[in-house]
Parts: sequence; structure tokens; C-alpha cells
Amino acid sequence: MNNNEFHRFAVSSRFSRFPKSFSLRKKVPWWYQILDPRSKFVAKWNRTFLYACLFALFLDPLYFYFPITGDKACMESDIFLGVFVTFSRTVADLFFLFHMVLKFRTAYVNPKSRVYGRKELVIDPHMIATRYLKSDFIVDLLATLPLPQIVVWFVIPALKNSTVAHVNHTLSLIVLIQYVPRLFQIFPLQRRILKTSGLIAKTALAGALYNLGFYMLASHVLGASWYVASIQRQFECWRITCRKEMNRTRSPSCRLSFLDCNTLGYPERQAWFKRTKVLTDCDALNDKNHFQFGLFADAFTDHVSSSRFFQKYFYCLWWGLKNLSSYGQNLQTSTYSGETLFSSFICIAGLILFAHLIGNMQNYLQSSTARLEEWRLKQKDTEEWMNHRQLPPELQERVRRFVQYKWLATRGVDEESILRSLPLDLRRQIQRHLCLDIVRRVPFFGQMDDQLLDAICERLVSSLNVKDTYIVREGDPVKEMLFIIRGQVESSTTDGGRSGFFNSITLKPGDFCGEELLTWALMATSSLNLPSSTRTVKTLSELEAFALRAEDLKFVASQFKRLHSKKLQHAFRYYSHQWRAWGACFIQAAWRRHRKRQLAMELIEKESMYTNVMDLEEDFEETSAGESSSHIQNLGATVLASKFAANTKKGAFKKVTMADTSSLKMPKMFKPTEPDFSSFHED
Repeated sequence: MNNNEFHRFAVSSRFSRFPKSFSLRKKVPWWYQILDPRSKFVAKWNRTFLYACLFALFLDPLYFYFPITGDKACMESDIFLGVFVTFSRTVADLFFLFHMVLKFRTAYVNPKSRVYGRKELVIDPHMIATRYLKSDFIVDLLATLPLPQIVVWFVIPALKNSTVAHVNHTLSLIVLIQYVPRLFQIFPLQRRILKTSGLIAKTALAGALYNLGFYMLASHVLGASWYVASIQRQFECWRITCRKEMNRTRSPSCRLSFLDCNTLGYPERQAWFKRTKVLTDCDALNDKNHFQFGLFADAFTDHVSSSRFFQKYFYCLWWGLKNLSSYGQNLQTSTYSGETLFSSFICIAGLILFAHLIGNMQNYLQSSTARLEEWRLKQKDTEEWMNHRQLPPELQERVRRFVQYKWLATRGVDEESILRSLPLDLRRQIQRHLCLDIVRRVPFFGQMDDQLLDAICERLVSSLNVKDTYIVREGDPVKEMLFIIRGQVESSTTDGGRSGFFNSITLKPGDFCGEELLTWALMATSSLNLPSSTRTVKTLSELEAFALRAEDLKFVASQFKRLHSKKLQHAFRYYSHQWRAWGACFIQAAWRRHRKRQLAMELIEKESMYTNVMDLEEDFEETSAGESSSHIQNLGATVLASKFAANTKKGAFKKVTMADTSSLKMPKMFKPTEPDFSSFHED
């Protein structure tokens, strides 16, 4: 081991003892850092640079609006527009320069590692710079160079005999040449954004506007090109006429410098302008002249070249949009070759852009209504199926209401398939966010701990029902427990079809039904057969609820012993509507038995009072009859009176008992089956 390797080993062993939160990158200057192409900063910068590129593509064609012509047969430049565009172009060039610097410090994926799916990053600055110089450096450099600023600030002032026409022609040519690498720089940038984030526009409307913006940008470039070509075409007519008027023998003679507005104050120019035929021979409205303006005639017949900037700009934008959308069908060209090539380019560009950009825009707009169209198609198929099967009108109406309600509640989104495609931990967090507060509204589940609630929330599924739907009927197997979110449900029972018995209750949000399933799941020796429902559950309005299926509840009950605690047993008995109905019937029967015994005691007291009165009457009769009556007769009368009183008492008690039995008789309601908690003890 040499000294360098030993030093590297010592440094690595020292840094390995630092905590994980410690970052060595904090001590490294930012200009020495190597960026991860998948980092958030690079992703945000790529999106920001995309907007900067679009702004630069919009800005460069404004150079074409520099030349201005008027009624003086001369050309000049718009100084204020030149200052604004040049300053804005300089700011945009700074973004291009910073993007080049970032490319020298951004790692890339080793192509050899993609074979095994590892995608290892190359972080060597020398290898990164070498790869960038061999690939995109030339295009980025051509797009970043401030060529228009160099021409305006350095080249033109250095030329002594430069005219406005030469300046405008040179500047337009440079901008047009540099526009090509700037345009092609967007395509790899879009691919990088799609690779990192998966999409450029986050919404369908944003995607449609993005493609429409490209179409408007093409119209903007086409309109600006048409304007500068029109100015050059008019200047060509002036130049031809001026050469015809060049006369060295007589004065005034035309010179090409007279076509520059800087010479308007020269006496020679003023004298020439009074006698020249430039304005008449180069008038687009004059059909007798021999010079053909072709598709550029509108720029002079509508006085576009001499208008203000905003009027000029919007007219050119409209011209470009009109001819690009109509593929140049309304253009009237001359035999001039440049004009014919320009018209052909408009036709080809219109076809390509309309097919690509407007096609993409249509796809984005259709994607926003794709689910609606899918629902309409499904609704049409449902109507055809119901008509084919000849369903009754009431059933058809219920099917329509359910399809309509499901669409309003879910908007055609299959929540279960979305959740199944997510990782387990993320799915748990989403289910906890959606269901935990709703489950805690159920008083029975409010007694459970968070771990048990998370296990229940993880297995809850959405359930939708329309009005007058029977969720379960009495005697049918119970397949799921429902926890009501919105809507009302009627839960009724006849206690197995007993005559004279009916119990009904309305369940509201926060209530639950199907508690027989919980009893079945908590039984340690439960069979495979599902329990039978003791109640009939019918919706009173549109119902939105969470359902817990039988197999899921059985799994939770077998995995979490906390569900078998005595505390939850008492909470289940208290909030169960089945237990409440049984308790109410039990209390009612006990009260009636109490009233029965109370009436019997009152009758006994009345009978005892009647017996005492009869005894007093007999004693009075014996006293008034005298002591001469025989002992046998008194004894006989006493026996007869006792028998009569006993028979009267017996008949009255029997009559009251029969009346009470006939009026207070109530069918028995058996105690609900409760879970077997004997083998489990609360911790």
C-alpha cells in the first residue's frame, strides 16, 4: 500500500465515523459539485429553461420588425424596438449560458450499466466534459452566441458606409440562421423532461395550451418573415427604379444612398424626390406597373409597413395564422422564385404543424372528456341490454339511477385498481387518510387502538347504493359489514317471521350494520358458512359507505387479539342495534310481568277487604237473632259464607289472570348470539 492509498484509506475511515446526517458536500463550493440528472433541482431547471427557450423563440422574430418604410421612399430602423429586443435577448442568452455551465457539471448514466438495469452515474468531471463536447456542445454554443448584439453594438458602428438596408438584411439573416439551433434545442430538452417527470403538461388543458402555443409561435414567425420579406421586396423595386434614374449627364440623378432616411435633409435628395417616379412605379395599388409584388402586396395596400408596431404586429400574426391554417391556398404569388419557394414552405409547414400540434391539442382535449364518453358508451350498452332482456320499467329506472349515482360519486375512476397498483406502505397511508376519521365516527371502533384501526382501514372498500335498495334481507347470509358515510338506512326485523312482532330503526352516518358478521368472526370455532342476517336492511336514500368483507374481518379477528377484549365486548353490546332491540324487548317484558304481579296484589287486597266485610255482617246477624240460635245453624252459615267468599276470590283472580294474559302476552325474542370471549382475557 503506497502513501496515497494509505491516505485515502485513512480519510475514508475517519469520515465513516461521522453520523449519517453529516454531509461532506456542505464544505464543497457549489461550482465544484456534480449534479444528479434525476434530482429535483435539475428537473426544475429543465422546465424553467424550456420556458426560457420558448421566450427566446418568440423574441428573435421581433428583429424582423426593425425596418420601417413610409411615403418618402426611404427605409429606417425602429430604435426603441431595437433597444427593447436587444436587452431582452441579452437576458435570455444568460439562461442559455447557465444551461451550458450546468451541462458541464451534470452527471450522466453510463450506457454500459443500462444492460443490467443498474443505471450507474458517471461523476468524473473530465468524462462529463468530454462527452458533452462530443455531443451537444456545438449546437448549444451556436444557440448561445449573442450574434445580433455583436452586429448591432460592434459591427455596424465599425462600418462607415453601412446603410439601413444592409443592416436590416444582415441582422435578419443572422437571426434566421441562429433560430435553427435554438429551435432544435427544445426537442432533447423535452425528452429529458419526459424521462424525469413523465409528462410536460400536468393537466389536459395545460397540454392543449402548450401545443396551441407552438402553433401560435409558428404563426408569429411566419408573419414576421412575411413582413421583412415584404420590406425587402419593396426596397428591391426602389433599387431597380433608382438604377434606371441614374443619369450622370443631367441632374438630379438617383443614388442608392437616397433610399436611406438619413439623407432626407440633403438638397440633392430633395430635388431628386420631386422629379422621381419611384412612388408611382413601386405602388402596389397601381396595376399598370411592371413590378409584381405577389403575396407581399397586402403589406402595402393595407399600409402595414407604415403603421405602429402593435398594429403591424397583430396584422402580421393574423396573416401568418390565416395562411398556416389554410395551407396557403389563398396566396397569389408572382413568378419570382423566392416568392414561390416561400409559398411552398407555408403549405408544407401548415400541413405538418396542423397534423402534429393541432392533433396533439385534440388528444389533450379529448383526454379530459374520455371518461365521460366512456360512461356514455357504457350507459348506451346498458340501455340496449335492458331492452334486449325486456326488463320491467321499474328495474330499468333503478339501474339508470345506480349508473348515474356511481358516475357522480366516482367520475368513472376505479379506486380499487389505483390502490392495488401502489406500494403497500403508500396504500396503507392513503387508506388511513381516507378511512380513519370515518371509522372513528363509529362509536364501537372508537374503543380500538390505532394498530387495529389501521388493519381495518386497509381492508375497507367503497360501497355505493341507490334509494330503495335491499342490501341484505332477513335470513340471507351476511357477507360484509357496512359503515355508513352518507345517507340513511332502515334496519328492521320480525324475529324470524313471528306474528305480531316488528322492530325497525333508522341508521344514519356513523352507524353500522351487519354486526352478525363480527359475532361470527370472533368465534374461535366458526364454520365456513356465513351467519344469517337477523334484520332486513334497506336504503332510504343514496348511500355511500365503506364495506368490510367477511374474509377480511375474519383475518383481522384472527391476527389481533385486542379485538377479543372485554371492553370491546361491552362496547359491541351497547352500540349493536340487534342487542338494543333485544334489551328493549327484555325490559318491556319485565315491565309487563311487574304490572301483572302488581294488579294481582291489588285484587288480593280488595278480596281480603270484601271477606272482612262479610264476616262483620255475619256477626251482626248473629247478634240480632239472639242467643237462642243453635250452634249448628251458625256453623253452617259460617261454612257457606266462607265457601262463597273463597269461590268469589278464586273466580276474580282467575278472571284477572286471564285478562292480563290476553292483554299482556308478548312473543319471546331470543337473546342474540354473542361471541365466545371465555377463552380470551383482556391484557
